[in-house]
Amino acid sequence: MREMVKMVIVLTVLSSLSGGLLAALKNNTQDRIDSQVLTFVKGPAIENILEGANNDPVNDRFSLKVEGEEEERNFFVGVYDGNPKAVAFETRASGYGGDMGVMVAFNVESEEIMGVSVTTHNETPGVGATVETDTNFKNQFAGLPADAEPRVKGDGGSINAMSGATITSRAVCKAVSRATDLYQQLQSQIKDKVKTFTG
Repeated sequence: MREMVKMVIVLTVLSSLSGGLLAALKNNTQDRIDSQVLTFVKGPAIENILEGANNDPVNDRFSLKVEGEEEERNFFVGVYDGNPKAVAFETRASGYGGDMGVMVAFNVESEEIMGVSVTTHNETPGVGATVETDTNFKNQFAGLPADAEPRVKGDGGSINAMSGATITSRAVCKAVSRATDLYQQLQSQIKDKVKTFTG
């Protein structure tokens, strides 16, 4: 019995130490992980939809607290000819293969969607995964009003779904709808923050 108690104590101590070390390691590397994700995952999508900006939209960003979310959300600013007129941010929806991240850019002057770009996905290679490169599909969102709720044609909307990838197409539409809802909710705060950037 004494040996059993000893073993339980040793296992408890080892588990506590291991948990503490893992938590410390995560805390010490989180900033580096966030920086890598921003540079190599979100960065290309931001630069793609804010193409032609005179500033570096990845670096020119601000954060806002969104109701119902624990962490603040990042917003990336695009400056054109010295005029800060665009903001982009990421929303998520569930696709065929799981969670999908979609970066959506808005023109804060014309109140229109400037573009969309997929940041992360687990869609089927050769089918839904083409959402990353299918410019014909993504270009359908540009110019839509900032309060639009896009849907694929099969659901009564105006967006042509990608061939063989209706679920993926619906997921992008849902992510864009979430972005337009969020933009409407935070519009005044977003516009105030965007004005502070000059490139």
